[in-house]
Amino acid sequence: MSDLHIRHATLSDIDAVLRFWREAAEGTSISDDHDGVARLITTDPEALLLAERDGLLTGTVIAGFDGWRCSAYRLAVHPDCRRQGVATALMEAVEQRFLALGGRRVDAMVLEANDRAQRTWGAAGYQREDHWRRWVKPL
Repeated sequence: MSDLHIRHATLSDIDAVLRFWREAAEGTSISDDHDGVARLITTDPEALLLAERDGLLTGTVIAGFDGWRCSAYRLAVHPDCRRQGVATALMEAVEQRFLALGGRRVDAMVLEANDRAQRTWGAAGYQREDHWRRWVKPL
């Protein structure tokens, strides 16, 4: 996709990203607010990747690395841009980031009820691990 540009988000992108997630992402997170995204960008300026075409936001993904684990979250593609290689390009950018950081494995957070996302990650070579469960506690 030569017309697709992938870049790191900046603080000035936060409002656009939040609007985009309301339209393109499945579900919401406790961190889906201005302060949460600002904290992400401030803590790791290369973690939130944006895909743009003709200056319009077409996709996002968070590529978080804590020095131990590589975690991918919030892969979202605008409904009008799906099946055009946006998710593939974002996943490739995530993997390149993690390889450069010395990562060994990517853990992707995928909603159980999101069949489309499961097919997307599966087509990219990711496999579901049924022996793990996510445990959470809001703070």
